[in-house]
Order: sequence, then C-alpha cells, then structure tokens
Amino acid sequence: MVASWSGEPDVAPPTPSAQAAQYCRALDAKLPGEVLGHPRKDPSPASPYTAAWASSPRTVLTCGGDRPDYLNDTLRKGPCVDEVGWGMSEDGRGGYFFATGLRLAYVEVHVPAGAYPNYADPLSSFSPAIRAAVPRIDGTADSDCLDGNS
Repeated sequence: MVASWSGEPDVAPPTPSAQAAQYCRALDAKLPGEVLGHPRKDPSPASPYTAAWASSPRTVLTCGGDRPDYLNDTLRKGPCVDEVGWGMSEDGRGGYFFATGLRLAYVEVHVPAGAYPNYADPLSSFSPAIRAAVPRIDGTADSDCLDGNS
C-alpha cells in the first residue's frame, strides 16, 4: 500500500455489483461529515464505496465488498446499534472490524485500537444512514436485531 498525504495507507475500494453500487452511492451521500468530533477525510483514491474519518488512527468504512467470513461465525455476533445489527471480528492489532449482514450491500467499518474510548462508539453515527440507504435483504424496515433491542 502507498501512503496518502496524511500518512495513512490508501484504501482499495470494493467492486460492488450494480445493485449494491446503487445502495452504496446512496449511503455515501448520507454518511456523516463528522463522527464523534472527527471530520470526514476520505481515503485515496476517492470512491463512493469508501469513506474515512480523521480519528487517530482513522476509522474506515467500505460498502459493497464481499461478505466478510466472520459473519458466518455465530460467536462473532456484534452489537445492535439503532436497529442495525453488526457482526464483529478483532483485527489482530487491538481494533475491530464490524459488518452488516442483513442488508442488500455489505457495509464494513474498521475501528482501529485507540481511535475511540469504546471501540463500538462510532457505529451509532453510521446506523441511521445505513437504515435509510441500504435496504434489508427481506425488504422490510424491521430491526436487524434478533432480540428486538436496539
């Protein structure tokens, strides 16, 4: 990977299907300009399928990639935040990957170690945009959360 102007590595955008690309472009337009006090500073190359925020280290969101393997592991069920269910996996460096699994495009967020006091804190910034832009696989507006908690 080549380092971008900020010293952070560039992010290769996913190559989504035509349907997922439509949802990811809509999501990109709805993503927040700031997450918990950190401004949006997208990675290079610019793409509607990647977004980043200037936490230290930065938080990166991708949309339209392949289904992460960790979503197949029921022991890796992550939090439910504002009616969006997340699977999660450690990144091997003290941070976490989170991914939606019940949506028509996979949205994955990498929260590196040290970016926030609580590793799941930024998810509440993304959930409203995901609910608005990326439909559930069953076409309903129901909660992704199996227990009904949000």
